[in-house]
Amino acid sequence: MNILMLGTWEIIIIVLVVLLLFGGKKIPELMHGVGKGVKSFKDGMNGIEEPKKEDKKED
Repeated sequence: MNILMLGTWEIIIIVLVVLLLFGGKKIPELMHGVGKGVKSFKDGMNGIEEPKKEDKKED
């Protein structure tokens, strides 16, 4: 049995469990975080680095 071969019912059950665990309002926030992480990973693989922001403290 191959783990990657999911049927329609298995996908529906997984989606329902995710909705029950996180709720409808939290899922877009989670996906936004995942998207930022993937973009950061791809940029890191391509050697693109964001300039680091330095906090300027005034005395």
